[in-house]
Parts: sequence; structure tokens; C-alpha cells
Amino acid sequence: MIIQEIQIGDSVVIFETGRLAQQANGAVLVRCGDSIVLTTVCCSGTVNETIDYVPLQVEYNEKYYAAGKIPGGFFKREGRPREREILVSRLIDRPMRPLFSKNFKRDIQLIPTTLSTDQIHQPDILAMNAASAAVIISDIPFDGPVGSVRVGYLNKQLVVNPTYAEIDESLIDIVVAGTEEGIMMVEGGSKEVSEDLLIEAIEFSRQYINALCQVQHTLRDSIGKEKMSLHEDESHLAYEDGMRSELEKELKKACFVRGKQARNQAIKESIEQIKEQFSEKIPEEEEHLFTQLVEKTERNIVREYILKTKSRTDARGLSEIRPIYCEIDALPRTHGSSLFTRGETQALVIATLGTAVDEQIMDDIEGDRREHFMLHYNFPPYSVGETRRLGTGRREIGHGHLAHRALAAVLPSKEDFPYTLRIVSEILESNGSSSMATVCGGTMAFMSAGVPIKKPVAGIAMGLIKEGEEIAILSDILGEEDHLGDMDFKVAGTEDGITAFQMDIKIKNVSAQIMKQALAQAREGRLYILSKIQEAISDPRQELSPYAPRIVTLKVNPDKIGLLIGPGGKNVKNICEKHGVEVNIEQDGMITIYCKEKESASSAKAAFLKLLEEPEVGKVYEGTVRRVTDFGAFFEFLPSKEGLCHISRMPQKGNKSTPHDIVELNKEYMVKIIEIDKMGRVNLSMLLDATHENQRSSYKRRPYNPKERRPRRSFRKS
Repeated sequence: MIIQEIQIGDSVVIFETGRLAQQANGAVLVRCGDSIVLTTVCCSGTVNETIDYVPLQVEYNEKYYAAGKIPGGFFKREGRPREREILVSRLIDRPMRPLFSKNFKRDIQLIPTTLSTDQIHQPDILAMNAASAAVIISDIPFDGPVGSVRVGYLNKQLVVNPTYAEIDESLIDIVVAGTEEGIMMVEGGSKEVSEDLLIEAIEFSRQYINALCQVQHTLRDSIGKEKMSLHEDESHLAYEDGMRSELEKELKKACFVRGKQARNQAIKESIEQIKEQFSEKIPEEEEHLFTQLVEKTERNIVREYILKTKSRTDARGLSEIRPIYCEIDALPRTHGSSLFTRGETQALVIATLGTAVDEQIMDDIEGDRREHFMLHYNFPPYSVGETRRLGTGRREIGHGHLAHRALAAVLPSKEDFPYTLRIVSEILESNGSSSMATVCGGTMAFMSAGVPIKKPVAGIAMGLIKEGEEIAILSDILGEEDHLGDMDFKVAGTEDGITAFQMDIKIKNVSAQIMKQALAQAREGRLYILSKIQEAISDPRQELSPYAPRIVTLKVNPDKIGLLIGPGGKNVKNICEKHGVEVNIEQDGMITIYCKEKESASSAKAAFLKLLEEPEVGKVYEGTVRRVTDFGAFFEFLPSKEGLCHISRMPQKGNKSTPHDIVELNKEYMVKIIEIDKMGRVNLSMLLDATHENQRSSYKRRPYNPKERRPRRSFRKS
């Protein structure tokens, strides 16, 4: 068993190997505090010579027992991956995948498992470092190691691997992964921070990334296995030079046809033409070599053209944004909707306002909590002109999470706007950066729905072509520029700063200067897109959609909740039935009332306030007769509060009239509090009221006769 320790910020991170899961190709346990993650890596025993990609599978999973919990719901076994597990799997996959060789040609599976969590140190960072360490000590070839840290910004200082509590207060929450040579991936969110601060945070992480890489080297030197050999495929097409020459001639025309579909068709026809031309010289078993030659040729043509001409396949300049079309209220009965089109990327985005009962209940090892903002991103096959089964894959979850981060930073607090919010983005067309189109469409949909967001948010995807010292930074990249380029760099934010950030690097080193230049160019593009959004809608609407629920809230002393609810929920039920509302009462005293009409919600709020109102001498109330006796009547003048009106305080209908002659049971009369005695008993006096015209003419006050014997007054409460 080998153990290595390293100090990262205020915490000690411990790497251990040689004790657990010894039949895997590699297994490493990483611990920080009482948070523990075990990661194993295995590869298949056979080589698949036909594949030309890295068949890497990452399956991060969190065990409920790690937090001392039993899974909720009907089934008590951990089931399919939850969104958080999928997102962490992507965090592990993206920086490591480019460092595996395509020539290994074996299936690779990484399984990081959270075994224990202390709710202080986040296990995702431990899983990322454990995954790299497991591969490093294994016999699987890997051009690593990769170190990973989280960076926060608190009290004007950058912090490495902040705790859960610190993240809640931090202006930045980004995950940075890289090798000793450079950064491979950055992902996270922020609260409108500047580009300079983001670059500073990335540079700050590098010292810790290098230290984590050194620890993994030490593990490798202590216990590492001899690496397996790569499958060097030296076979080549017999007439490769002639094919390449013909491909270059045809693809130089086809790759620059305007329009995605037309360009793809032109490329397809060119490839088929060359393949037909050389059909007799391409044996069936070598067709994959021809496919590889086509891809390499296309890649070289496009990259060389962009670097030399500073122009792109659709004739745009490097920093030019595609034409943008914005439309709001695209759908008539939704609470808010928008249509955002940028070039050949189009998103139909819908905002829906719900109530507290619509909140999403999150049940995981971080604890039970409720989420009042959800964003669901859908990428149907027709958006790229394909046919396949419908479903939500890891890509959809990852893109939706990025857009969620971007918009969450500008949403009003739940106290100021007590609605549950849902955004659904339907990608109708896609040719690059549909996640950023979701951000732009989401901003417009929220403003269309009347959600008082702090500022509009827009997003843009940047790309990079780098050959030696030559570089070209591309704004608003196309799908093919993402596929053939060296970087996919998404930035979302307001005019004042960045709210979400994601960068994937496909080469080993991108300097801070390149990132700084890309961020500056991204800011220019973001401001331009924001101006287009504001031409369609500049501010959130003042009124909500007539189809949205109306919500009224009030905050009361938690000790008064029992009084509001009443015995068996009597008070709440009565208010809901009378006013046609639904009510949600939380333990902290927050009461949420919602219904279709605002007037009903407001009247229900007034009814709740009446339950809390204290009787006041001299104040007039509308009282309901609850009991009539020979000496007077008891009126309910506030909910669950009664007082006695003695017969001497009642308007008389005759010299010998009794309370039964003057008032009727369950009828309302105007009463005034004239006394509250030391025992809290309330004495009332009846008033004439214009609403009781049938009583006005006959009411006479009976003269006081000191000799008249009157019944003894009783103040017994009902």
C-alpha cells in the first residue's frame, strides 16, 4: 500500500493505492477530511482496429450511504445516474479524453465512486484527481497526469477548493483542470465578474494543478505498471497520394459552399465521387483508412484557409457574428416565450411560472433541498436533419446546466419573486453554440413573462485554430469549426460581467495571453448580441401573463403558524374555500397564497392577517352572531375571537324586546369594542349600519331604568 499526502489550501489531500480493487488495471483512493472517493480504471482485453476515436466511458456514482442516507422513493437501491452524477462524469471526461491515444483502440472505463462525504469537502474534485491517478498508475497509455481544483473568490481573495459554505458566499465557482504543460478545461459560474479576474483565477489554479500532478508522478514511480503498447497501424492505401490530391482539389471547393446543408451535401458528393473513382483500389477492409484520409484532408484544408486568409467557411471574418433575429411572444398561451435565431442555430425558448408545489425536490448525498429554477434543454434529431430515438443524453444535460448557470445569476430572490421558474429550450436548428442560443432565448422569455431579472444575459461560443505560432480566434463558431478546431470556449454574461464559463482545450497548451485575447473578443460579441436582444425587448414586462398564477406572500412569526392553520387545518381550509386559493405555509413563517386572480389572493391575505389581528378598543368590526342569550349576543368580530354585546348596548325594537328580537343567528352586524377587561374578555356595542336598512327605522335605544331587574351578565367564552 502506497500513501501520498499533499497540502492544497487549508486541507490535506491523501492519495492511496495498493489496498483496494486490486483486479482493476488501476485503483486509487483519494481523501480530504472525511470525504472519500475510490476510482478504478479498466480496459478491454481485445483491440478493435477499426475504431478511430477514444472509446472512453466515465461513470461517476454517489452512494447514499456515503452521507448516512437511504435512497428516497419506492426503490431503495441506487438507480440510473442523477443529473449531478452525469455532470461530474463530464467534468472528468473532458480534460482526460484528449490525452488518450486513438491508437490504443481498446474500450476504457473509469468508475469513480463516492464512499463517504462530510458535507464540507466536495467529492467531485477528489473524483477528478483520483481518475487521473488511477490511469497514471495503470498499464493504460496516458499522456497525463491531470490535476484538478475548484477556485472561489471570497473577501477579495482567491481561494482553492472552497467548502460548501464558502461557495455559497463566493463570487466565483469554477473548476480548472490541466496538465503540467497547460490548462485543459475550465467550467463554472460567477456573479458578473470581469474577464481579468477570471484569468487571474485560472492562473492562480496552476500552482496547485502542478503540485497534484507531481504527487501522481510519485505514485507512478512507486507502484506504476508498465504501459501497454499502442496499436501502430502502419497500413495505408495503395494509391493514397493520388487520392489525397483529388480530395484536395474537390474539397477546396466543397468546404466553402454557403449554407450548412448545401456544404454538407457538396462535401458528401465530392467524397462519393472520389471513392467511386478509386473504387477498385479501396478494398472493403481498408475503407476505414479512406475515411480517415478524408477527415484529415478536410481538417487541413479548413484550418490552413482560416489561418492564411483570416476568413471562414461561410465567408465571415474572424470576429464577425452571424445574422441575428429575435422574436418574443412566439406562442400565445405560454407565460413567456421567445425565438432566437443566429445564423443556422435556432432556439424556441419557453418560460413557465409555477408555485411552491412545483419546486423540484433534490434528494442526493448533499442533503434534501428544493430548487425553484429549472432549465431543460432539448436537442431533437430534426435540428440537424437526422433521425434517431428521442431522449435526454449527457450532452443535453451538460448544455442545459451551463445555460442554467448563466441565467441563475440574474434571477430575483425567492423572497422578492416567490415563483417557481422553468425554462424549456427547444433547439429547432443547430449549427454551433445552441447552448448559448438557449441563454439568449431564456433572457427574452423571462422578460416576456414579466420575471424581473436584474439584467439581460447573452452568450457566445469562441473557437481557436493554432498551428505553431500562428493563431486565429473565432467568434460565434460553426459546428465544423468546433469539430476541426483546437478550443471550444463558451462565455455568457451581462454587459457588466461573466455569469457562466466553459472552456475545453484540445491541444496541450493555451497561454494566458490567448485566453485573455479570446475573452476580450468574446466580450465584444456578447455586447453586440445583447444589443440585438434589447431591440426586441429591453426590460421585463411590468405585468405577468394573464395565464400565469398570481402569488401573494406574507411573513409571520413562526409561533403563530398553529393559530393560522387552526384545529385540523380548519382556518386554512375555510380561507381556501371562501376565496378560491391554494396556500403553502412553511416552517419559517413564510405564507404563499396563489390563484388565478390577484384580487382573490389579496383578499385571502387579508383573511390571514385578520387571524393575527389583536382586538383594539374603539375599533369597529363586522361581527357575525354566533350565540344569542336572554341577556345579549356573542359576536365573532375576528376569526376565532368573540365578544359579548349586552342587551343594554343593542338598539331596541320595543320596550320589552329581547336579544332574540333584535339579532338573528349567523347574521352580520357592525359592532364596536368598548372594553377589554383584565381577563381579556371583550365587551361590544352594536352600531347602526347603512347596509342594514331594515333595522334602521325601528331601532330605538331602551331607556335605562335603575329599578328594572336585568339578567346577570356572563362573559363566558364560546
